[in-house]
Amino acid sequence: MIALRHIRTLSVVARTGGVRLSSESLRRAPSAVSRAVALLEDTLGMPLFERKGRGMLPTPAGALVLARFDRVREELSAVLEEAAGGIKAQALPAAAADVLYDERRLQAASLLAELHHMPSVGRRLGVSPSAVSSALARLEGALRQKLFLRTASGLMPTDAGARWTLRFDRALAELRYLEEDISAARGSLRGLITVGTLPLARTRVLPRAIVALRQSHPGLRIHSLESPYEELHAGLMRGKVDFIIGALRPEVDPSLSSETLFEDELGVMAAATHPLARKSKVGFSDLRGQSWVLSRPGTPLRVSLDQFFTAHGEAALVPAVETGDLALVRGMLMDGGMLTVLSTHQLRYEVDAEQVRVLPFAMDGLRRHIGLVTRAGAKLPPGTLALMQEIRSPE
Repeated sequence: MIALRHIRTLSVVARTGGVRLSSESLRRAPSAVSRAVALLEDTLGMPLFERKGRGMLPTPAGALVLARFDRVREELSAVLEEAAGGIKAQALPAAAADVLYDERRLQAASLLAELHHMPSVGRRLGVSPSAVSSALARLEGALRQKLFLRTASGLMPTDAGARWTLRFDRALAELRYLEEDISAARGSLRGLITVGTLPLARTRVLPRAIVALRQSHPGLRIHSLESPYEELHAGLMRGKVDFIIGALRPEVDPSLSSETLFEDELGVMAAATHPLARKSKVGFSDLRGQSWVLSRPGTPLRVSLDQFFTAHGEAALVPAVETGDLALVRGMLMDGGMLTVLSTHQLRYEVDAEQVRVLPFAMDGLRRHIGLVTRAGAKLPPGTLALMQEIRSPE
């Protein structure tokens, strides 16, 4: 990962216009400042400044670095300001920022908030537990607050630790995105895209988009996370998930930005061998007493389904099995003789193969909005934007 302290040095050089003035601001020797800029240019493989008589001017690549650093600084400055306010408004020493602008310390705190166990964090980072402990001690000393407390469940974040490690994660995401920005500037889209996938998108929509994307940009890799929405939302807010694709939630959340791709119609589905699959028309009376496998309570599909039955004067369905796992749903239909309510997109291949049938049961008005969800204000890198554009493209 790119060294955060080097990017911070570059930002000061860009602001002051040269090495000498920036060395005074940074309290470092001019040779150290020049070396930091040279190391960053070497790491990124591109010149970041034009050296001219009137000073050092950022190149287009340098402007990309500065834009990402502004977003990093916004996150970490918020931590420093809150920490200063927490000690009776006494200003933190300037060295506190020096401690905070270190990607390895931020990674250690971020992983500890996730794993709650120093040896596990050390193994993930390839360092000793004592090195993790030292990194945490430096952060807590600089911010003058405890970030973690030892409990029976491991090291758990304090209230401040939970708020600040979220900002650490966002800052680290900007560093990852910067590497992808620079790669795109060199003419190649590379990097890892982390997509939170809800059930409907996994069968057809996302696979089609990934195939199309990798035909044009084979250097891109995709990591699909199949988790409950609440976990994907948490990852999105931390910058660990780039975007979510699936059924949109009806409630308005100002921290999120949603884009509708299409409306999805739902149907009652059964194995082709089910007795109801032979009927020309199915009514509510036919559905009573059947065994059901449905999505978990609280999901948009389940909420809409309950409302549909209630609106027609029928009791809400009581499923025998509740799951978000499409493989389990398929098994319960094929081997368990159960019914479900799903989008035909989700079992499209089984329907095309005539293994599963959509029963002739009218579900007028039962629709879902399917779309993309991003964190409001996020500046996603070119590779991620390219995948989102492929998802938007019609088949």
